Formats: sequence, C-alpha cells, structure tokens
Amino acid sequence: QVQLVESGGGLVQPGGSLRLSCAASGTIFVMGWYRQAPGKERELVAVINSGGRTNYADSVKGRFTISRDNAKNTVYLRMNSLKPEDTAVYYCNGGSLSIWRAGNYWGQGTQVTVSS
Repeated sequence: QVQLVESGGGLVQPGGSLRLSCAASGTIFVMGWYRQAPGKERELVAVINSGGRTNYADSVKGRFTISRDNAKNTVYLRMNSLKPEDTAVYYCNGGSLSIWRAGNYWGQGTQVTVSS
C-alpha cells in the first residue's frame, strides 16, 4: 500500500500563487492532483507520469504547472493566477497506469482557499 502525503495548501488572494507537494512512500508511474469543491464532484486538475507526459483540466491550463521529482517520489503543483473558483480540497492521487484515469491511492487532502 502506497501512502501519499500532501502539503502546501492555504489561503491566498485572487491572482496569487501556491505550490502543493505530494510525497509518495513508493514509486508510482502516474501521480497527480484532483480537487473537490463543496457540493461538486471530484475532478481532475493535473497528472503526470514518470516520463513527463501530462494531462491538465482545461480550466487550469496556462495557470497551473505540474512537475515531479522521480528520485524523491514527489509531485508538485504550481498554481498561479488563482481564482475564487479554484477553491477546493486538493487531493493527491496515484497508482493508475494511465494519465487519463485516476489511480487507487489518495492523499488526505489539503484545503486551498482563494479569497480576498
């Protein structure tokens, strides 16, 4: 069983930036981020495989950047130009063999709040 530990959430003003990190306890081919806002379903934010191939939600393209350090089994999400609609609990995800579907491993979630 792989464990995922997230960090980096918080409160930020609109237009601001945050960086999320997720460290895995083992090697995972695909790692990434999903989010869930109140009253909404969990949705893809961005994922990346160990070869660097990525998949982004249209709503974050051009604003968010996902990257990973394979040696550290860690994935990062740099979020720029944040909007109030980005407010959600962000979950690290891993374990899939494809960037087009979620894996079975989930982190505990970290709150991101974008508000003035």
